[in-house]
Amino acid sequence: MPFTALVLAAVVALLSALIGPATAQAAPGESRPVYSYDRAIRASVWVDTGLDGDEDGRTDRVAVDIVRPSEPARQGRRVPVIMDASPYYSCCGRGNESQKKTYDQRGRPVQFPLYYDNYFVPRGYATVLVDLAGTNRSDGCVDVGGRHDIQSARAVVDWLGGRGRAYTARSGGRPVTADWSNGSTGMIGKSWDATIASGVAATGVKGLKTIVPIAGISSWYDYYFAKGAPLYGSGPDSLAHLVESPDAQRGCAAVQRQLVEGAPRSGDWTGLWTERDHVRNARKVRASVFMVHGMQDLNVRTRNVGQWWDALARHGVERKIWLSQTGHVDPFDYRRADWVKTLHHWFDHYLMGYDNGIDRAPMADIERSPGTWTNDPQWPAPGTSATTVRPRAGSAPGVGVLGTEQAPPGTTETFTDDPRLSEADWAAHLDEPTAAKAGFTTGPLRAPLRLSGSGTVTVTATPSTTTAHLSAVLVDLGPDTIRDYADEGEGITTLDRATCWGEGTKGDTGCFKETAADTRQVAHTVFSRGWADLGNYADPRKGRPLTPGKPYTITLGLAASDHIVPAGHRLALIVGGTDAGLIDPPASRPRLTLDLARTSAQLPLTGGTPAFARATGGAPRQAEDTGPRYGIAPPHSISRLPHAG
Repeated sequence: MPFTALVLAAVVALLSALIGPATAQAAPGESRPVYSYDRAIRASVWVDTGLDGDEDGRTDRVAVDIVRPSEPARQGRRVPVIMDASPYYSCCGRGNESQKKTYDQRGRPVQFPLYYDNYFVPRGYATVLVDLAGTNRSDGCVDVGGRHDIQSARAVVDWLGGRGRAYTARSGGRPVTADWSNGSTGMIGKSWDATIASGVAATGVKGLKTIVPIAGISSWYDYYFAKGAPLYGSGPDSLAHLVESPDAQRGCAAVQRQLVEGAPRSGDWTGLWTERDHVRNARKVRASVFMVHGMQDLNVRTRNVGQWWDALARHGVERKIWLSQTGHVDPFDYRRADWVKTLHHWFDHYLMGYDNGIDRAPMADIERSPGTWTNDPQWPAPGTSATTVRPRAGSAPGVGVLGTEQAPPGTTETFTDDPRLSEADWAAHLDEPTAAKAGFTTGPLRAPLRLSGSGTVTVTATPSTTTAHLSAVLVDLGPDTIRDYADEGEGITTLDRATCWGEGTKGDTGCFKETAADTRQVAHTVFSRGWADLGNYADPRKGRPLTPGKPYTITLGLAASDHIVPAGHRLALIVGGTDAGLIDPPASRPRLTLDLARTSAQLPLTGGTPAFARATGGAPRQAEDTGPRYGIAPPHSISRLPHAG
């Protein structure tokens, strides 16, 4: 073997010994850790956004911290970029251990939160971390998903592609170019960061090759409201105050007023929400999309998954999805080795051009029980169709039957909104006549029943007051072991021992605490939810007062999910008022009477009506499914905000 080949082999072997357990044996056809991390180039630049949010007479610059391998630079070669644009780098931190950016005495970056730099820089990538406008070391104002947020990141993508301006200082300084970048950028991040990635992709910016949004928001309205029903007791102005820098607090009063005035607590849709609705611009997306979300995420609720996924599918965007049983948790903290390997191959393919088969792999990975995963060639599952099921009265008030047969005209169920009770309370007493809910169940299933995708529930209800909120939840009635998504860790427990993922330095080790599944034995599982203000019956974007004693019909969207109700369990639909802890109560405490003959659910059942009939032991009333087929793939945290954890 030639001497140079022996030296290269020794270097590869040495570096392989230093990297994490998932990467020690690099497969052919993937980038390898052949570059030094401790000798990487670390720098900060300030990119001009072209906007003047704080109205100080000069355009805002956002801080961009960069770490990139030095060897390609010396060889005159350019590298692709993995970028995370976030508001959290100084206020709250990133990841399970809330890591923040750190700097030396001269202001040079030392710690880059998370593992992207440690793992990918030795493999020939640059890692770029962007402080959104108004946060950490950036100018401007925080506008929570608005054009300043999005332009903060888009301007950096443009600069990396040779189309923007950057400087060596926040004010003044000399111009600097990204002559080390090959113009190919992939964006990644969780929560707010993920939302920025989707928003930038929805601008159609050139050079953004892929995005990996983890637990991201696709429409900010659907983060704060569900068809008029408020999901949080405060608006985006409170979130801005959480992350903005002292300079932004002093100079951004006008933007703050816009956030308050543009997001009325009535739940009416305004121009502020239109600006922050990425779904409407899905047609502009050029990047591939790898979505990741917890199906029990009650912070960024999974309606954001379903509508974004459906819109991307309609426009032919190349996509992949992971759905876990966690809450608002990063996959690095519940499926670490598989996640790093998959992400490695994803970025290698879309940013470096490796033909590693990731684009031909199954589209969906779904967690069926803690730590047990299955996959599907497409999502929702092949053969899934919207199937109509209907509630009927049972032998006791509020304890009804769920099937395909329509209730006789005039059949009703009545309940009174009790804002102290939640979906957990309703489900625990599903087989009892209770005043606060109406429940409907199948008998024990003879065969498993899979629900894959997003559904709806259409309710005709007569209120006793001028305001009313409605909730609809789907429940799997039967014993199971689940991730404890309602606990502080939202399905994970953090352990004391750590593993290292990539190379490290004293100031940025690349080592992270391991986690384990936090599980709980349950007698039932709520797996999909939807809410609405009944006053939005005529217009989903504008509410109006109700007339007591008058019936109104409204459709509630159920959050996207993928759940299998096992044989022997029962499937249940509950209709109630305020879902305590998840939506805010109305101004009054209404009594609501459901017209069962005019109430139904459209559920995404794999196998459609025949599958439901087989599982419930009945005969389908219709030869075919009642809804269209999904030919293409159509949040409760400690802070109740898109948090850094």
